[in-house]
Amino acid sequence: MYAVKANPSADLLQILWDNGITHYDVASIAEVRLVARTLPQATLCFMHPVKAEEAIAEAYFTHGVRVFSLDSLEELSKVMRATKDATDLTLCVRLRVSSEHSKLSLASKFGAAPGETKELLFAARQAADALGICFHVGSQAMTPEAYAQAMERVRAAIVDAGVTVDVVDVGGGFPSSYPGMEPPPLERYFATIHRAFESLPISYSAELWAEPGRALCAEYSSIIVRVEKRRGDELYINDGAYGALFDAAHIGWRFPVTLLREPDSNARDMAFSFYGPTCDDMDHMAGPFMLPADIAAGDYIEIGMLGAYGSAMRTAFNGFGSDETVIVDDEPMVSLYLDDEAEAVPSNVVTL
Repeated sequence: MYAVKANPSADLLQILWDNGITHYDVASIAEVRLVARTLPQATLCFMHPVKAEEAIAEAYFTHGVRVFSLDSLEELSKVMRATKDATDLTLCVRLRVSSEHSKLSLASKFGAAPGETKELLFAARQAADALGICFHVGSQAMTPEAYAQAMERVRAAIVDAGVTVDVVDVGGGFPSSYPGMEPPPLERYFATIHRAFESLPISYSAELWAEPGRALCAEYSSIIVRVEKRRGDELYINDGAYGALFDAAHIGWRFPVTLLREPDSNARDMAFSFYGPTCDDMDHMAGPFMLPADIAAGDYIEIGMLGAYGSAMRTAFNGFGSDETVIVDDEPMVSLYLDDEAEAVPSNVVTL
């Protein structure tokens, strides 16, 4: 299932649907409504472990949602009340697992701890038509070992509770490639997960699920920014921390960049940082971003791999924001799905 939070673009949802993605991980009632409106035939899975009771009720009775995630007895009671003790639910109990192998942790906010899982799994088994176990290893997992370790936690929980499990959902965390973050091929992740799944004490009919977000959309879009000022190795550009570059500013994420100039610059690359367009000092992207040393005000830069979370995190703070979208058909700047030859994109090709 596609994790809608990574990029809620209706155009992207349609592309994914047209290419065979029929299930969608939604985290809020707004995402439920968006996918239901855009893809009426899609299967929606409400995988946020803490939900408003009215959101659960609307999702179930209005939009046909039957899959819900939870990580506590309180949330289980809430789901049952909101659905009026429905008997056709798939309930996925979220376990707390380590995020040590991932660039962004998701280990502290959600997930039942080892001492809590036995009672919760047993109670969910009594209420559910189908019982699932899910987890999230964190965003941008850099090794398949993250999933191997998490699956051992699943094994221990099943054995301890002695319940029949119908679904094992390995969550998200599947990586994309960024400067300084080149993960192993995705096939290695899949092989590790399948081996672990096949060794679990579950029935032969149990299903294996996943919730990729970043891995399905990171390559979807770039932004084009203009250099408004240069101050040494600092470039003032017209997008930033309150726009599509939230991750570059707040967690130091580096994105591939290229100067869009004809003819191409012959200057050697050097390291730059960026300042965004707002009045705040924190509107700063440290990088480093490698660009030709002769870059100047008025030049344009493509910043790639912003399909994941770029558009999702934008605001209009200080009156700045994107105002134009252009669809083109060149390849992404970086890809885990293309061979090296196909990845070679001329520096003057623009992807948005």
